[in-house]
Amino acid sequence: MEKGYPPHESAPPYPGPPMNYGAAAPPPGHAPLPGYGPSVPSSGYPPPPGYGPAPPLSGYAPPPNFAQGPSPGTTAVPTTTVTYVVTPNLQDAPGQSLCPRCNRTVLTRTEHVSGLMAWLICGGLCLFGCFPCACIPFCVDACKDVEHRCSSCNQVLYIYKRM
Repeated sequence: MEKGYPPHESAPPYPGPPMNYGAAAPPPGHAPLPGYGPSVPSSGYPPPPGYGPAPPLSGYAPPPNFAQGPSPGTTAVPTTTVTYVVTPNLQDAPGQSLCPRCNRTVLTRTEHVSGLMAWLICGGLCLFGCFPCACIPFCVDACKDVEHRCSSCNQVLYIYKRM
């Protein structure tokens, strides 16, 4: 688009408020809107297919009244409860987690181990000629990965990788 010229495309004009905007509410006993009730619309035409009352479902039986017990000839279906264990977002600090080995909820014990980030920093320092400083990433916990272990059975629960 060049400067100084109006755009070639524009939005369509705003149609304005609806026709009955600001009108009084319909009086009680007024016919419902077409397609929203058991009565035939005021136009005299039946509603289009698919907008009428729903047909009865074949093979459907209403649920039994459990206060009286199940109806004769039916068996009660056992209810199954599914429990999902969501592991919290474990990072640098110890956190609470469920150990799958001993089935206990424990506060994890953390251990810092050298990982990819420490090796990449070491390689970068060697690449730029800082050979004496290349071992520093292996001494700084902020460059290492964090292993979360169960405080009860020493099982590794999660490894937080820096990179």
